[in-house]
Amino acid sequence: MILSDADILERLSDGDLVVEPLDDIDMQVQPASIDLRLGEEFLEFQRTNISCIHPNREDEVSKYVTETYVEEGDEFILHPGDFVLGTTKERVEIPPDLLATVEGRSSLGRLAIVIHATAGIVDPGYHGQITLELSNLGTAPVALSPGMRVSQLVFTEMKNPADRPYGVERGSKYQDQKGPQASRIGYDPEFAGDREDGDSLPDGGTD
Repeated sequence: MILSDADILERLSDGDLVVEPLDDIDMQVQPASIDLRLGEEFLEFQRTNISCIHPNREDEVSKYVTETYVEEGDEFILHPGDFVLGTTKERVEIPPDLLATVEGRSSLGRLAIVIHATAGIVDPGYHGQITLELSNLGTAPVALSPGMRVSQLVFTEMKNPADRPYGVERGSKYQDQKGPQASRIGYDPEFAGDREDGDSLPDGGTD
């Protein structure tokens, strides 16, 4: 069952679903979703001398991205063909019985701005800001302003709460993330043999 605006407001009031800061409830809570705003931090992908990126080599991934900060009131210009990682201004906490999905706003989609490439699911139990995979599929640059509404979060109530929700017990890679986070696919179990002994995620996670 997808939560309606009344369901969303009830869960927010109960406190088991958290979306903060939610500065304008009347504007941000839609009939079946919550609008999320663009944060101030971006990770831009640079052309480097690396012939290709090996997902299991964190040093290559870190060389591939640079951080950019844009204050509210200023603009980040997303050029045709560009791909950057952004973040939501809001931090969310998803309870174990809800699955959230990130969707782009129609008004931006009509300008050829895509909000996520593949990562549209926010797992039950997830806490933190949401990384946005922003790309411009059009032919003209588009100005994005931190603080503008860029995405929608839709909530689906599951038949039963997750037995093992996203989080520390699972060694989840992005729990409690702040700002956009580059790929940590190198910490996936299938790459364990490529890592040095004791090499683990900054927060102690392994998956």
